[in-house]
Amino acid sequence: MCRERRSDRTCMRHPVTMLSLATATPPHILDQAVALEISRDVLGESFGDFERMASVFETAGIQTRQLACPPDWYRTPRDFTEKTAAYLAAADDLFVEVAGKALAAAGLAAADVDTIVTVTTTGIATPSLEARAMRRMDFRQNVARVPVFGLGCAGGVTGLGLAAKLAGATPGSIVLFVTIELCSLTLRTRGTGKADIISTALFGDGAGACILKVGDEGFAEVSASAEKTWPDTLDIMGWEIEPGGFGVVLNRAIPAFARRNMRAAMDEMLGPQNLRVEAVDRFICHPGGAKVVDALELALSLHQGSLDHERATLRDHGNMSAPTALFVLDRVRADALPPVSVLTALGPGFTASTVTLKRAA
Repeated sequence: MCRERRSDRTCMRHPVTMLSLATATPPHILDQAVALEISRDVLGESFGDFERMASVFETAGIQTRQLACPPDWYRTPRDFTEKTAAYLAAADDLFVEVAGKALAAAGLAAADVDTIVTVTTTGIATPSLEARAMRRMDFRQNVARVPVFGLGCAGGVTGLGLAAKLAGATPGSIVLFVTIELCSLTLRTRGTGKADIISTALFGDGAGACILKVGDEGFAEVSASAEKTWPDTLDIMGWEIEPGGFGVVLNRAIPAFARRNMRAAMDEMLGPQNLRVEAVDRFICHPGGAKVVDALELALSLHQGSLDHERATLRDHGNMSAPTALFVLDRVRADALPPVSVLTALGPGFTASTVTLKRAA
């Protein structure tokens, strides 16, 4: 039973369940060895210390990633107009694919959807992605649209929590949640710094979607959601807006920050739910990077290596930003979702976000 306070309403008023979960990636596959080769060619001249940093491609824990464009497309410097055109084309296709898969898995049609929550931070689309998808999907003309920008890596978890709250606010309504990130299109080839090398070694592209509704027919109940934003941390993660588009802000201290702060933050977020860290059967974590996964295991007193699905997702897809947490959740679900799990991610703000899931009977 949740304790509800005016300043900390974390628990769902009605039992909202996830009817389905789907993931998708673009078709262009990038091997990590090829990523190093392209990065050396494209970034080596503008960043004099490239060879000293090149080992990050080996230590990132990544074998392959999927990209919005063919690998050679990234060898040519692109302006923001070109990047945006590529973003719109790839995101449109991914939205239709992943939303269609989620609807099919739930036995629903696009016309059944009452609300669409769309989360993305790696491109700008106005009209937003769900409006563009209406050209190819039969959503009703009166469907409610909720596009969300700026959540970064936390967007998959925060967006899921928001979608669940909207479903719970109107029992009987169908909410479609879609998150798409095309991190590769934010490649910065001028004024390159250490953060650019790390992000080039780490980030990939992908999409996730799920259907939510009040009821008990789904595979998991979203019982609560919570966030924790630390003060004076705007410089840890985010974007710098430049003539060429987005320039990554990525502080190297993120793993150490997670190791120092995540346990107390988790206690704070789970407390109003009458839930203790030790009572959680499985933490399902956004794998921001290999060092971040290690730090989360230490912070949450988990056995070393227990975040196995996180490492496998990172190995096969890289960090796709917001959708990545849903990829991990999909792997955990395939392996058997435990009775109580907490989906969690860190993102710009600097913010920790959680969604508490209870396995459906």
